[in-house]
Amino acid sequence: MKSRLVSNNPTLGTYSPETLRALHDEAGLESDTALARDGVLSGAAADADAIFSSWGMPTLSEEEIAECLPHVRALFYAAGSVQAFARPFLARGVRVFSAWRENAVPVAEFAVSQILLANKGFFQACRMNRSAKAHLEAHRLFSAYPGNFDCRVGLLGCGSIGRLVAEALRRHRLEVLVFDPFLLDEAASSLGVRKASLEEIFATCQTVSNHLANNERTKGMLDWSLFSKMPRNATFINTGRGAQVVEADLVRALAEEPCRTAVLDVTCPEPPEEGSPFYSMPNVFLTPHMAGSSGLEIRRMGEAMLEEWRAWNADPSSRSVREVTPKMLETMA
Repeated sequence: MKSRLVSNNPTLGTYSPETLRALHDEAGLESDTALARDGVLSGAAADADAIFSSWGMPTLSEEEIAECLPHVRALFYAAGSVQAFARPFLARGVRVFSAWRENAVPVAEFAVSQILLANKGFFQACRMNRSAKAHLEAHRLFSAYPGNFDCRVGLLGCGSIGRLVAEALRRHRLEVLVFDPFLLDEAASSLGVRKASLEEIFATCQTVSNHLANNERTKGMLDWSLFSKMPRNATFINTGRGAQVVEADLVRALAEEPCRTAVLDVTCPEPPEEGSPFYSMPNVFLTPHMAGSSGLEIRRMGEAMLEEWRAWNADPSSRSVREVTPKMLETMA
């Protein structure tokens, strides 16, 4: 039994030294140097029955997979979205496992921290607090924010990230409204959230956090009809995707009510073009797409794929929540 690491880039630490040693010893990993697309097509992984990868996984056609990876039965992807490469492998009968659940953890942590701060007026207070006089103004502003106990928050999307955010917010005793057409009533009840329309969420929630799946149906979904309904001191947080936002409409809503706030980890394009109002508006806070796994956090994904390989190797017919199916690709990020 042999396996290979395949990626266009170095593995970026997703497989820690300890995980790599275990893969060498247990899975017969023959190389801890990532193979580029050219390496795959040259036959360097032709004898592998399992592929371990991460960001930069090359996109191969069914024909290329059949010719260059004829023995591969499973692909273990230590990152999130597999949309760019999974379908040809699945069509060939190769099982695909992804660390999408593990990649959701730091995004959820990031979003929860921003939501809790936004409900306290943190972002508006920080931009004002630049002198003794401003300090007093900031203190008055702070008193206008509800804090977190019993505060109403809206979540757009309740997939892997949204569920983690909802669970954390409920532990803080927040009222959580969720927009997600795919969320079953029973699941909403078990999470302790209430399903609501986009219109109700934007009109009544102190903070709205976007976690919608990124696809054609959600592109441009968040527009003036929603942003214009935001309460005077509400906050919009986006750790989802920038393409879901009609950014001109968001800019207009923020300009018309300066006490509204946007905290944006993603934009479209990314980064914003030079001259974008996002750079100069005092009620916009930009971060450089940093919510996802980074630093030592990425090791969590490599460990998850080692765990999946062990289960698959022990029982190739076993099933896992980390396994990606064609049906899942219709709605997942």
